[in-house]
Amino acid sequence: MVDKSIENFECGHRACGGCGAATAVRMILKGAGEDVIVVSPTGCLEVFTTPYPETAWKVPWIHSLFENAAAVASGIEASLKRQGRSEKVLVIGGDGATVDIGMLCLSGAFERNHDITYICYDNEAYMNTGIQRSGATPFDASTSTSPAGSCSMGNKHAKKDVPAILAAHGSPYVATASLSYPTDLMKKVETAVNTPGATYIQIHAPCCTGWGFEGDQTVAVGKLAIETGLWVNYEMVDGVLRKAKKVKRKPVEEYLSVQKRFRHLFKPKRNEEEIAKIQAIADANAAKFGIDI
Repeated sequence: MVDKSIENFECGHRACGGCGAATAVRMILKGAGEDVIVVSPTGCLEVFTTPYPETAWKVPWIHSLFENAAAVASGIEASLKRQGRSEKVLVIGGDGATVDIGMLCLSGAFERNHDITYICYDNEAYMNTGIQRSGATPFDASTSTSPAGSCSMGNKHAKKDVPAILAAHGSPYVATASLSYPTDLMKKVETAVNTPGATYIQIHAPCCTGWGFEGDQTVAVGKLAIETGLWVNYEMVDGVLRKAKKVKRKPVEEYLSVQKRFRHLFKPKRNEEEIAKIQAIADANAAKFGIDI
């Protein structure tokens, strides 16, 4: 059992007020414990935690390229094993570096089953470079590269299911979490780093700047994602669903209406057809994971 009172993520970094990624990383390091080496690819997290000569990291931290964090972590793990050392290797990367640019290296690391834990803080777009669409951007969300307008309702692609992809690689432990449920998040991180082999957690990390809500609402927005069924907290062991958080679901519009990235669904008039499509996504999640109370 790790001591969760220890703070290995220093305050005073340069994240936006209410940053979901910063909140998630503080919890991740509490769950992982002190005996850990962190690899982070290029992205928001790298930029706001390590402006030279400053650092917010109180554990060993290595910056990789955007695309190769899993490969760098694989090399570190192999070196530690050769030296007979016991440190855990942890990757913390955004959705762009995970589900898009880094997918090749991520797949390779999981195919080889390196003893690493890869954690994606999922803020559902390339926030650091201008809020461009990523493979994790939800359906109908407006981004700078999938803008809503007279000819478009925003992103027309489904969110890439990376947990399922990595479970199919044979990962012994795959989970999803939300910063809005910190005890669950920290427990899953502790489980992942202590499970031999390549493990994966995807954490829903609302971005007040990119999504368009006030910074003091980050936890509330994260809870609405869970309560509507548009994000499901679950864990899989050896490819089998072990449990999923059950909820008394709310209509998806309660989540959509508090974010500017979905405002085109309500203004200048309410778009019932598109809202119904998103409700269908939530309903499909509920049926798949059995989350309804």
